[in-house]
Amino acid sequence: MNNIAIIGIGSNINAFQNIEKALIEITDLGKIIKKTKFIETEPLLFIEQENFLNGAVLLETEFDFENLNSKLKNIEIELGRIKTVNKNGPRIIDLDILVFNNKITDKDVFERKFLKQFVIELIPELI
Repeated sequence: MNNIAIIGIGSNINAFQNIEKALIEITDLGKIIKKTKFIETEPLLFIEQENFLNGAVLLETEFDFENLNSKLKNIEIELGRIKTVNKNGPRIIDLDILVFNNKITDKDVFERKFLKQFVIELIPELI
């Protein structure tokens, strides 16, 4: 296990249950070292939907970026996520690699205060 990733986790459809299921699946990808608090956030861009529950985990994994990302997308599919035309619409689960080996890999970290806060909470020396 030689890679460190911060995985952003979000849901606004049966959020507690789907996030719990996702966390169980993520443990198959490596060791969860640390978790943020999960917080409620308002939807962005498309506001006609429920609020989201968002958090993040610090994961130690043997997978490289591409394989880890592919496995996370498979977890989304297994949990029932269906990609729609509305990229900002409701979702069962959303799993994104925010940071990989101390490099920010998701531009949303710079645009969404709560994501930046998760990164600071998990790897304070990074930002």
